[in-house]
Amino acid sequence: MPDSAAIRAFLTESHVALAARVTAYAAAELSSLAEPPDDRAARVQARELLVRLGEAGWFAPIGDLDLRTACLVREALAGASPLADAVFALQALGTVPILLAGDRALKDRWVPAALAGRAMASFALTEVEAGSDAAAIATSARRDGSGYVLSGTKTFISNAGLADFYTVFASTDPSQGNKGISAFVVAADAPGLTFVRPLVLSAPHPLGEIAFRDCRVPSSSRLGAEGDGFKLALATLDRLRATVAAAACGMAARALHEALEHATHRRQFGRTLGEFQLIQEKLARMATDLTAARLLTYRAAWEKDGGAERVTIEAAMAKAFATEAAQRIVDDAVQILGGRGVLASHPVDRLYRAIRALRIYEGTTEIQHLIVAGQLLKQAGSKA
Repeated sequence: MPDSAAIRAFLTESHVALAARVTAYAAAELSSLAEPPDDRAARVQARELLVRLGEAGWFAPIGDLDLRTACLVREALAGASPLADAVFALQALGTVPILLAGDRALKDRWVPAALAGRAMASFALTEVEAGSDAAAIATSARRDGSGYVLSGTKTFISNAGLADFYTVFASTDPSQGNKGISAFVVAADAPGLTFVRPLVLSAPHPLGEIAFRDCRVPSSSRLGAEGDGFKLALATLDRLRATVAAAACGMAARALHEALEHATHRRQFGRTLGEFQLIQEKLARMATDLTAARLLTYRAAWEKDGGAERVTIEAAMAKAFATEAAQRIVDDAVQILGGRGVLASHPVDRLYRAIRALRIYEGTTEIQHLIVAGQLLKQAGSKA
């Protein structure tokens, strides 16, 4: 439920109008969706959400590379349905590298289908020994005639076993470290690509492991030049990291809303909960943290939309602060709601399980702090 007033300085009139439309859509179409009871049901619902969001046109800002609009959409979706937000996030992660580095044939094959909700995307970067240290990728892409042969395993891959195409990062020259990593678009039905197993989270989210066993792909599936993969992955994450912060803001805003509703209606000891100063202190801190998170988030998006080549420090600050703040806000909401807040059927419990992963994926909070510090030290060194 984006509050456009708090971030008005970073938005145009069209953004404000869109925020109202996507908020209304999320409330009417998504907020009443029942949480899937298991991984299989989550996969079915994710596919249904893909189609619905595509038909409603909410993937359009991905194709436009419009970061503020993408943030507004993710914020609204995340507050109503964390699974819908995950579907949007993966469409962006899997498609943006194609937009940034794909040739015309790759763009024509995958981008329109992804934006229309006809093809589900995935972003295959993580491995058992390559999480925060993405340069440690061991999956290989060996030149063979007119194409490549991919071998290796990817884990913690969202939409694994469900996606129609995977944006895959593999080493074409191990001796070059991160400069030897290349990126490929691999169709889900490519021979040698297998879905190994699902990995089940506490919150509904299609996740799993995939393997490449002598998976042959044509050279035309490569994104950019050989060795450009790591740079492309960083450029994609740099661009989309602010949208993770926006999703965190959406979850936090929903939690604050639920807490306020409860505090104004629940009576204890002859008074509403909101009349107790300890509850007021929580609510004040929650609202302040949320506003600060949103300002950092939309500042980063505004800078990128304004033409900034990189928003590394802005996006890292936004993601680190917003996700950590959202964790605190959701936890405080659970505390305010008491027993109701830990019922599996309550929206706040759903948010409690969903928010935790945002502090990890697309770069942990600790990695974001290192990025910020590294940029500060680099700036200080250049002035010395």
